[in-house]
Amino acid sequence: MNNRVSIAVLGASGYTGADLVRLALTHPGVEVVALSANAKAGQAMADIWPHMVPYRHLPPLVKAEDIDFSRVDFVFGCLPHAASATLLSQISGPRIIDLSADFRLKDAATYADWYGGAHPAPALLADAVYGLTEFARATLPSARLVACPGCYPTAALLALVPLARAGAIRPVNITINALSGLTGAGRSLKEANLFAEIGEAAAPYAVGHHRHMPEMEQELALAFAAPVTLSFTPHLVPMSRGELETITVELNGASVADARAIIEDFARDEPFVHLLPDGVPASTRMVRGSNHVVLNIAADRIPGRAILTVAIDNLVKGSSGQALQNMNLMAQLPEPTGLDAAPLFP
Repeated sequence: MNNRVSIAVLGASGYTGADLVRLALTHPGVEVVALSANAKAGQAMADIWPHMVPYRHLPPLVKAEDIDFSRVDFVFGCLPHAASATLLSQISGPRIIDLSADFRLKDAATYADWYGGAHPAPALLADAVYGLTEFARATLPSARLVACPGCYPTAALLALVPLARAGAIRPVNITINALSGLTGAGRSLKEANLFAEIGEAAAPYAVGHHRHMPEMEQELALAFAAPVTLSFTPHLVPMSRGELETITVELNGASVADARAIIEDFARDEPFVHLLPDGVPASTRMVRGSNHVVLNIAADRIPGRAILTVAIDNLVKGSSGQALQNMNLMAQLPEPTGLDAAPLFP
């Protein structure tokens, strides 16, 4: 590929940043020119990530403020919320793809309510494109700032938005139960995430107040053209990566067959979204390590209700893979470039 774009990854010492670098290494249109990790500045990726040993040609980790952004086309922000917006708002020139939560919510007051502090760069919110690729293709090519969705909203919205837009489901009594691998909790040391604590166990967390809830409600309200309040309960399960959601909805006069036809029509031309055969529920083993999404729909035993299952890899389609998918469209590259690897199995 003749016209390669140069990228900088901020926060390359975290799971999301490292997975983005992993994918970028085999992307024919990308050159990694800068990597930051303030606490590990001066080290190589191979020093902190065992799977990066063959790639000692990567640039060393530096502090973000030491990067020469004049030679960068795209900056990927893989930093915690608040820290991400604070730093990215000071960068001019490169186009920005943020993987934190800082630019997902359009309302600064809602951000403050859910993230515990005033938004660091509220002036940028209006121009940020919500980068769920499948629904943002019209706005991504001209975007300067893209907010990649959270992993839970990615799975939920890919299943629900087509049905909501078609009027096949009602904007009430939507219940989402989600299971996520431990990488969703980040790489920092936490007692509750030690193997002895989480092994052979599963537990819900952030019950009734997870920060992805307002993000899902914001995007679903646009799809329904009506307010939405949903029930969402995430769980951590003892696997490293992967995410499975089971979603219960009320049908709006449509049959399950009608709803299935809507999803089939949506998925038909999508390179990464796949409707499973009737009767086959989604499973994380179908997508591990890939940018693919698998989903299905079944009738609930309660008349007028349906159950959706959807699985993604939380680090790829739920984060770094989707970020590169967005970059491809922004850079006018074929959308699947660098992302067409098959899932890992077993």
